[in-house]
Amino acid sequence: MPNGSLDKALFESRIPLPWHHRRKILVGVASALAYLHQECENQVIHRDVKSSNIMLDEGFNARLGDFGLARQIEHDKSPDATVAAGTMGYLAPEYLLTGRASDKADVFSYGAVVLEVASGRRPIEKETNNYANANNGGGKAAGVCSNLVEWVWSLHREGRLLAAADPRLAGEFDEGEMMRVLLVGLACSNPDPVARPTMRGVVQMLVGEAQVPTVPRAKPSMSFSTSQLLLSLQDSVSDCNEIVTVSVSASSTSEGLSYCPGDEIV
Repeated sequence: MPNGSLDKALFESRIPLPWHHRRKILVGVASALAYLHQECENQVIHRDVKSSNIMLDEGFNARLGDFGLARQIEHDKSPDATVAAGTMGYLAPEYLLTGRASDKADVFSYGAVVLEVASGRRPIEKETNNYANANNGGGKAAGVCSNLVEWVWSLHREGRLLAAADPRLAGEFDEGEMMRVLLVGLACSNPDPVARPTMRGVVQMLVGEAQVPTVPRAKPSMSFSTSQLLLSLQDSVSDCNEIVTVSVSASSTSEGLSYCPGDEIV
C-alpha cells in the first residue's frame, strides 16, 4: 500500500498524521469490521485488529489486513474455546482469560486502536521519566509498562478526557469530534463485553448518525462471575488437551494482567 501501515503513519512519520485522515481511517476500519461481523453469511472474527494490520492507500483509505488468525462462526452461535492469540494491549480481557474470541473481542481491539489513533500513543509502552513525572506526580518509576486504555479511563474519571489528544496535533482538531472519538474508544474498551457497542453502531456514532452511549466515569468491572470463568477455562483446557493451573481472583477483573510492548500470544 502506498502509505504503508497505520502504525508507521502514526509513529514513524516525521509529519503528524492529520486529524481528518485519522478520523477517516477509524470510520473505514469500523465499516470493515461491521461487514465481517454482521453482513457476511458466516460471522468473521478477525482476532488481530491492531494498527500494524491496517494498511493505507494513496487516499489514506483504510484496508484491514492479515486474516491469519481469523475465525468463521455461524451467527448467534457461541465461539469455541481456543488458545488466545494476538498482540497484548489489543486483546479483550475475557478473551485472554477464556480463549473464546467473539465479535465483542474485536470491538475491544478496535477500541484500543481508536485510543491509539486519538492519543498518538501505543496501547502498551514503557514510560519515560518525563512521562512518569508529568502524569503520576513522579510516583511511578521510569521503564514501567503503561496501558493506554487504563490511562484514558483515568483521565475520563478525572474529567480531563481531552488531555488524551495527541500533542503532536497541536490542537488542530475539532474538540467535539475528538471527544466523540475518545468516548467511542472507551465504550468499545469497556471491560464488560455485553456493554460494548456493535461495530455497525460504532460507524453510526463516528459519522454522527447515533449518539455515543453514556460512558461511566469509573471504569466498569467484567460482567461474568468467577464460576462462569472457571467453566470457560475448563472448556479451554479440555479442547486443547492441556493441564493448566489458573489462579482466579474473587473479583474476576483484569487488573492482574501485565504485559510490555510487542508481547504477542501465539
